[in-house]
Amino acid sequence: MKKIFIVLLICLISCTEVKPPEPYGPVPSERQLAWHEMEYYMFVHFTVNTFTDKEWGYGDEKESVFNPTGLDCSQWAKVAKDAGMKGIIITAKHHDGFCLWPSKFTEHSVKNSLWRDGKGNVLKELRKACDDYGLKMGVYLSPWDRNSGVYSTPEYLIYYRNQLRELLTDYGNIFEVWFDGANGGDGFYGGARETRRIDNKTYYDWPNTHQIVRELQPVAVMFSDAGPDVRWVGNERGMGSLTNWCLLNKDEMYPGGDFAAILGEGQENGNYWVPAEVDVSIRPGWFWHEKQDSQVRSPENLLELYYSSVGRNSNLLLNVPPDKRGLLHENDVKSLIAFKELRDKEFSNELAKGKKISASCTRGKEYNASNVNDGNPDTYWATKDNQTIADLVIDLGSQTEVNRILIQEYIKLGQRVQEYKAEAFVNGEWTKLIEGTTIGHKVIRKFPVVKTSKIRISISKSKACPVISNLELYRAPGN
Repeated sequence: MKKIFIVLLICLISCTEVKPPEPYGPVPSERQLAWHEMEYYMFVHFTVNTFTDKEWGYGDEKESVFNPTGLDCSQWAKVAKDAGMKGIIITAKHHDGFCLWPSKFTEHSVKNSLWRDGKGNVLKELRKACDDYGLKMGVYLSPWDRNSGVYSTPEYLIYYRNQLRELLTDYGNIFEVWFDGANGGDGFYGGARETRRIDNKTYYDWPNTHQIVRELQPVAVMFSDAGPDVRWVGNERGMGSLTNWCLLNKDEMYPGGDFAAILGEGQENGNYWVPAEVDVSIRPGWFWHEKQDSQVRSPENLLELYYSSVGRNSNLLLNVPPDKRGLLHENDVKSLIAFKELRDKEFSNELAKGKKISASCTRGKEYNASNVNDGNPDTYWATKDNQTIADLVIDLGSQTEVNRILIQEYIKLGQRVQEYKAEAFVNGEWTKLIEGTTIGHKVIRKFPVVKTSKIRISISKSKACPVISNLELYRAPGN
C-alpha cells in the first residue's frame, strides 16, 4: 500500500509540474552571456601614432619613435576600475604594424624602441595591472599591416596567425579578440611604398583564423563587422539602434564588408546570436593628439552615450587613448570619473524592488510576476506557450515620481519581444510613457517625470511567450 501511495504521489507531482519554456531561436553561448554582463569597458589606442600625431601610421615609423616617458598601465586600470568599467581592450598592433609586445616574428616592435631600453612589454604590464584591479583583458590585432613586406601574399597569413598565437598564449585569459575591418591600401610594405589590395572576403581565411582563438582562448568572444560572436554596431558615433536584435545571418558576412546598414538593427529572423558592440572614442580621434585635450567628451555626453548603447541592448566600448607619457590624460580621467558619479546618481533610487507586482497571465507558480523584481537574474516571469500578449503591473503603494525604466529578457531562452510599452496610472487612467520594439539583454528608457502609484508594462507582440527576468524603475535627477 505504501509503495502504491508513493507511486501515486510521484505521478501527481510530475503531472502538476510546470515545464520551463523551450528556447526560441538562436541563444547565446556561455562566452556570449559573460560578454553581455561586461556592458561597459575601455578601448586603449596606443602605438607609434601617439608620438607622430597621426590616426593611421604609414608603417615606416622608426621604432625609436615609441618612447613613453612615464608609462603606467596601473594608472589605466585604476581609472577603468574607478570609472565602473569591467575590462580593457588594447591595440596590440594597429594598421602601422608596430607591436606593443616583443614579437618573435617582426623587428617592428617595442623590442627595438628606446622605451625600457628595448626590454619593455606593454601587454605584460597591462596583464598585471588588469589582474591587480580585477579587470578582464582583450586584444586588438589589426588584420591590415602597412609595415609588413609580405602583406597581400599567402606568407602574411602565416605571420599574422603566429602573432595571434603569441597574444593568446603569453598573456593569460583574454575575454575579447578584436578584428578590424580596415584592409588593404597604400603603405610602406617593407620599403615597397605602394598600394596593395586584397579580397577581404577570402584573403584571411577567417574560419581557420577563428579556430586558433577557439583553441587557445575558448572563453573569448571575437568581434568584427560580422562576428562571429559580437558584431559592430555600424557606426562610431556611440549610437545603438532602438530596434536591436541580437540575431544575424552572418554566413555571407566578413570583416570590411559593406554591411553597416544591417548591423545596427541586426536581423529579426537571423540564424545566429551575434549581439552589437558600440565602439566610440572619448575624443574626436582614436589616438591621443595634444590639440584635442580640450575636446574631451563631457560627463553629460558620456551619460547620453550610455543610454544610447547599454540602454539599447549593446555593450559600450569607450576608447580612452594614453598620451606621450603613457598615461591617460587628466582631462579624460576627470570626465570619466564625473560620468561615473552621474551614472551612480541616475540609478541610485530604485523603486520597484520588492513591490507588489501582478500579471495578466502566468505560466505557473515558478514563473510568477514577482520574479522580475526579486533581484535574482536567474528567475523570470513567463506566460504559457500560447500566450504572447501580456501585462505586468507594479503597485508602488503610493504616489511616486518615476522617470526611468529598465527591462531585461531572460536571454538564455532567446530574444522574443517585438513590441512593448510602459504606462503610468494617472488621474484614474493609463497614460503612455514609452513604447518600443526589442528588449534583449537590457533596455533603459527615459521619460518625463510622472507621479503615479502604478506602472504597467504591456507586451503586445512576441515571437514566443515572453520571458522577463528583470524590471527596475528609477527617479533620476532632473526632469
